Amino acid sequence: MKALADSPALPAAPAVPLAPAVPLARLHAAVADWFEDAARDLPWRAADCSAWGVLVSEIMLQQTPVVRVLPVWAEWLRRWPAPADLAREPAGEAVRSWGRLGYPRRALRLHAAAVAIVDNHGGQVPGRYPELLELPGVGAYTAAAVAAFAFGRRETVVDTNIRRVHARLVTGAALPAPALTAGEMKLAAQLLPDGDAASVRWNAAVMELGALVCTARAPKCGECPVRDACAWLAAGEPPPSYTPKGQAWHGTDRQVRGAVLAVLRSAESPVARELLERAPVDLGFEADGIGVPLAALHRLNSAPEQLERAVAGLLSDGLAELHNGGLRLPG
Repeated sequence: MKALADSPALPAAPAVPLAPAVPLARLHAAVADWFEDAARDLPWRAADCSAWGVLVSEIMLQQTPVVRVLPVWAEWLRRWPAPADLAREPAGEAVRSWGRLGYPRRALRLHAAAVAIVDNHGGQVPGRYPELLELPGVGAYTAAAVAAFAFGRRETVVDTNIRRVHARLVTGAALPAPALTAGEMKLAAQLLPDGDAASVRWNAAVMELGALVCTARAPKCGECPVRDACAWLAAGEPPPSYTPKGQAWHGTDRQVRGAVLAVLRSAESPVARELLERAPVDLGFEADGIGVPLAALHRLNSAPEQLERAVAGLLSDGLAELHNGGLRLPG
């Protein structure tokens, strides 16, 4: 792996001096060469992957590891290879097929995006950032990522992995700020190569570098292609200025909501609200396929008010609806 020679000039960063700087062209080349050798073979990176496949992957990958996304993504694209295929289905089918990816409102947003693509774009995923940004559930990051990775456009793509690489490489911070700043966006734009193809490759490569090498915990600095230019290494690897807050799971409303939703995904007909909010005396049945997830729900021993809150939240978020006196996925 080539080390980077000393010479001017990464973009200036406030407060923290840069490590021995390198020309941007050499930085771009080093990261691109590393990516050529180290990039994972992911299906949404394939040349024949549709723009719809890229959009689905970007929504699924938000806050969810690649290994969990892969089988669900493949099943979605098998079942709904185009936006029109999903748009024809009830929104509840998107929620049912979301499985255990977490944050299931993303499934509703993907369904809404599919409907909007059919209604407003002739069933084709739009290729420009402003049009993508108008789709339901598509924010600045997703719009930029789809424009770049599906359509080869020069866009400033900034996700958590890219932010971490930029923070360490340029500013010398162990972690980026807790929330994305205007300064980070400006820096990302400064680092972006000219030209569509080079910029797309850079975005993908820096993202991969953050995922595989410049990780949040135990970074593999010895494997980094730009370690000689890293301000964080040059500064002696100072600790983070804050401690990231992990998200609790056990005993939380999120866990209970997920368990209730698992029951609804397994059900072929509406589930009586009483079954969800009060543990039945006998769980030895498999009526309508809900016996196993219902037992799992009540093994949590959640307080009645927490179960009621979970049900109310699912109804409020549109992830469930009342029908014939019971709950079901949205029709």
